[in-house]
Amino acid sequence: MKDQDVFFKDRIDDLKRMAFQRDIVTFTDFLDLHQLHMINDLRNSYPGVSTETFGGYECAERQIAAFIPDALSYGWEYPLCCLKIIKGAGKDARPLDHRDYLGAMMHLGVERSVLGDILLQEEGACFFCKDTMADLFIQELVKVRQTSVRTERILRAQEIPEPVRKPVHGTVSSLRLDAVIAVAFSGSRTKLAPLIQGGKVYVNSVQVTSNGYALKEGDVVSVRGKGKFRFQQIISRTKKERYGILLEIYQ
Repeated sequence: MKDQDVFFKDRIDDLKRMAFQRDIVTFTDFLDLHQLHMINDLRNSYPGVSTETFGGYECAERQIAAFIPDALSYGWEYPLCCLKIIKGAGKDARPLDHRDYLGAMMHLGVERSVLGDILLQEEGACFFCKDTMADLFIQELVKVRQTSVRTERILRAQEIPEPVRKPVHGTVSSLRLDAVIAVAFSGSRTKLAPLIQGGKVYVNSVQVTSNGYALKEGDVVSVRGKGKFRFQQIISRTKKERYGILLEIYQ
């Protein structure tokens, strides 16, 4: 096991022990896919403490883990909030992508672990962060590349946007993970299979290394370096036993 994995596991043990001994809910920072996979493996490692994860919206890629003592099942909230970045309309305004927004945030000197997902929108973007960092972003995040922006807090849950998802249709001979990923990212199974074998593919935040893993409707698949999609449904089945499928690619 890598040194950072050992450190992470020890940190999780400490948080669970604290939750149990003090009867309080303890939290991690935002976790990446690999860390969420480890959390799933460690869910039952400390009796008397349950584990939940959330990233601000359903199927968020980066999430915070909460460790809840059995004696405390309500009356707590995740320490996160959602902020909205609104682009200015001046002559310096230009199209901005996920990397542009993340780069501007990191340029403020913050750690990646205080930031959750970034959701692109026509007028800018929304992102999730640790609630203790919100004021810093509101005050300091005023420019992304050469584009002036302003950053505001979203106060009402119903104003938090849904991620944009693009529908993609395709036909596969089976519901194998490698076959469906090839449809999602318009590639060949041969070229994409090493991503699975190399531990870069996660299904519902759990690492999967088998090309033949059978997907089910509703599964959310994340591929490092490629993106994320939901296997929405099987829409048809041909006489030659091929499946017509509908995927939704997160933008």
